[in-house]
Amino acid sequence: MDNRKMVYSAVAASFAAFVAGLNLGGISGALDYLISDFSLTPLQAGFVTSIIMIGCLFGALSGGTLSDRYGRVRILSCSVFIIMLFSLLSAFSSGVLLLVISRFFIGTGMGVLSTVIPVYVSEISPAKWRGTLVSLYQMFIVTGILIAYLLDFMMMTWADNWRWMLGVPAAASVLSLVFLAFIPESPVWSARAGKRENDSVSWKTLTGGVNGKILILGILLAAFQQITGINVVINYAPGILKEAGIGGDAALLQSVYVGIVNFVFTILAVWLVDRLGRKKILIAGCAGLVVSLAFLVYEFMQPEADNIAILAAILMYIAFFAMSLSPLMFVVTSEIYPSSIRGTAMAVSTGVSWICAFLVVQLFPVTVSAYGPAAVFGAFCILCLAAMIFIWIYIPETKGKSLDEIENYLQNKLGK
Repeated sequence: MDNRKMVYSAVAASFAAFVAGLNLGGISGALDYLISDFSLTPLQAGFVTSIIMIGCLFGALSGGTLSDRYGRVRILSCSVFIIMLFSLLSAFSSGVLLLVISRFFIGTGMGVLSTVIPVYVSEISPAKWRGTLVSLYQMFIVTGILIAYLLDFMMMTWADNWRWMLGVPAAASVLSLVFLAFIPESPVWSARAGKRENDSVSWKTLTGGVNGKILILGILLAAFQQITGINVVINYAPGILKEAGIGGDAALLQSVYVGIVNFVFTILAVWLVDRLGRKKILIAGCAGLVVSLAFLVYEFMQPEADNIAILAAILMYIAFFAMSLSPLMFVVTSEIYPSSIRGTAMAVSTGVSWICAFLVVQLFPVTVSAYGPAAVFGAFCILCLAAMIFIWIYIPETKGKSLDEIENYLQNKLGK
């Protein structure tokens, strides 16, 4: 595959993540109107928001096996079609049940994308560009989130506004399907197609010996990406700002700032990942998360919240996350897994990521109501510190190494 075709294929595959980002960000502006129209309790509001994460879990766990069996590109296309169909159904929901079912199936499609896109791009990319190209997955996610925030703000005064907000991803899905129609299959998958071991990976192969040790590293990194609180900020940005006394239109407008910072610093990560390396950026980003969350906790503990300070702390948090854990979890996990288990191992670690995302998003409205925002964000701060220590000790630097070199290095290091 020549360089032009390879870059196009990486961008076209990653563009499917834009559709996922629209779904993740769209609920932020729609939630207040859904609460009003369907008289949702805090627990129900959390479930409507977080059910998509359960769908992502099922999609992620099945995506690796399906893509190993039927091909990366075919499964990507099927997943985008599912998202398109159920985005339309969610927009036309007449009750909570159809809305929840639709968001679950949207999540299954998104979960498959989160597993298969990084694997596909990793397999078609040369070592010197792999970090940048795999990071495109997260760049398109945050681009979709930003566009969703902007559209939500623009649609606030529209009749049936939440229906429009939830229906936007369907249009983007059509464009994604067109892009996917013109990309080749992964050469790594094609080389293994038809072989017996391509049909499935046994549990013993996945978890035994060195493979099991590498899988644990990937699972922990994926878990830390979510339990440090990012989806709380993405899904509940207006509500968090209301806790600080910024209500109504101002809260939704300032959540747009969250999307802008998320986008800008993800672009920075894409530019830096193959220059500075994965490990340095991850450690620096986690350190920044600890500082920004400590600042946020301090501000929430004050008798009168400083609106500007709280917004600044949230934007700092988003900036450090966007340039570190956000894109680089997918880069590192897609690189460290051996080729014989890569699809299935990515499915497992990404599935764990979505489990953690569901728990955090589902429990946030209840815990913040019971304990207050200072306690909740304080817990996230401690988890960010734990993530930094884990990465410092256990995650290898993969910059500039081929997938075979990374596999050989980890086999030698962890096989002792």
